[in-house]
Amino acid sequence: MSDAGHDDEAVPEVDELLDTAGFDPERSVLTRRQAEVLALREQGVRQSTIADYLGTSRANVSSVEASARANVEKARETVTFVDALTAPVRIEVPIGSDLYDVPKQVYDACDDAGVKVNQTAPDLMKIVSDAAGEAVQGREIKEPLFVGVTSDGRVRVRRHADRS
Repeated sequence: MSDAGHDDEAVPEVDELLDTAGFDPERSVLTRRQAEVLALREQGVRQSTIADYLGTSRANVSSVEASARANVEKARETVTFVDALTAPVRIEVPIGSDLYDVPKQVYDACDDAGVKVNQTAPDLMKIVSDAAGEAVQGREIKEPLFVGVTSDGRVRVRRHADRS
């Protein structure tokens, strides 16, 4: 542990944090600097302390952290997209559908495809509602949704991306 920062906050050894987490700059969507900042922030180190440690401004650390979190979100979105695209079970939930009808549609499609989904009906409704955001209001589906179930039973929900 090195000691850096105007407030004497201890800064964990960054290389050790990245090694322990398995960071590989050749395979990551994050730059090394982004990985360093995220690793330190996840350890609870303040941006101002990280700035002192890295010899930069707090504003720069804030910008690097924001970019890193945006890259992580893009990577998650990409994985969710590919999972939904390649899922053996894919159903479209049209506008006006009742959220309470979605579990039966998912269970029926999974039965037809021989895929086991380990979610109760209330859990499925919560997964769909949480992933859909404002596309679900109350029980009503306000935008078309795609629900996929991977071969290992993971449920993926996508809002219809109307880019017209």
